[in-house]
Amino acid sequence: MELTKETMEILEKLPTGNVADNNNTVPGQGVMDSGIKPLDPSCHMVGRAVTVRCFPGDNLALHQGIYAAKPGDVLILDCHGYTEAGHFGDIMALACQMRGIAGVVIDGSCRDAQDIIKLGLPVFVRGQNPSGTVKKSLGEVNVPVTCGGVRVNPGDMILGDCDGVVVVPREVEDQVFAAAQAKFEKEEHIVELLKAGKTTLEIYGFDTLIEKLKAI
Repeated sequence: MELTKETMEILEKLPTGNVADNNNTVPGQGVMDSGIKPLDPSCHMVGRAVTVRCFPGDNLALHQGIYAAKPGDVLILDCHGYTEAGHFGDIMALACQMRGIAGVVIDGSCRDAQDIIKLGLPVFVRGQNPSGTVKKSLGEVNVPVTCGGVRVNPGDMILGDCDGVVVVPREVEDQVFAAAQAKFEKEEHIVELLKAGKTTLEIYGFDTLIEKLKAI
């Protein structure tokens, strides 16, 4: 899938739920675990993964990742779930913005959360911690990693919003996003039916299902 301006406009409208519902070839529908949440719930993030395997408590690899990424990419930082140090802060967030990075996902922790939110960079983390880090260990850049319990390969599509983060493998992205777009449009129609006075029982046929279950 070529990420043209038109394609990005479509992807930026899609809720992660619509994408996850159609990402069925991936274990767990490619949804990172519920511990990975956005600092700012109003954000929406779309881009291709640049992955970094980091040493817990050491953020040198994160700096490597920032300058390996291209505009529009999403940094996926596998800090092995370590949350006892603030791996990522406002200075790094600004550096990401200057690079045109679309967002950051950290299976670990950050600090300077309020300042990061003010910058407007979508950042998803497992936790927050003001403790400092060391700079001693090189990371591995653009290798398969695990983030939020989900395998992420370089180039996979990453979407994030208030509900969490979804990973769509590159090899299935065309069919996943086509189906997600169809569901999004269907749900827009359902909203109009509800506003017109229909019930969810009628729209989805749940009234018939309920009667069948009562009869068992």
